[in-house]
Amino acid sequence: MPNIKSAKKRVKVIEAKTLRNKMIKSDLKTALKKADAAVANNAEDKAAAVKTAIKKVDMACTKGIIHKNKAARKKSQLAKSLNT
Repeated sequence: MPNIKSAKKRVKVIEAKTLRNKMIKSDLKTALKKADAAVANNAEDKAAAVKTAIKKVDMACTKGIIHKNKAARKKSQLAKSLNT
C-alpha cells in the first residue's frame, strides 16, 4: 500500500483506467463473436453485425486498447468473411 499522496492517487487512477479498458475490450470481444456467428449462420443482419464489430475495433484502436495493425487485421478478416 502506498504511503505517498501522489502514489495513492495513481492507484485510484489506474484502477479506473483498468476498468474502462476491460469494458471496451469485453465489448469488442462480444461484437466480434456476434459478427462471426451471424456470418457463420448466414443471418439476415450479418452486414449490420459486421459493421458494428468494425466500429468497435476502430474505437478500441483509437483508445489504445489494441494495436493499429491488429485492428486492421481484424477489420480485414471481418470484411473477407462477409464477402465470401
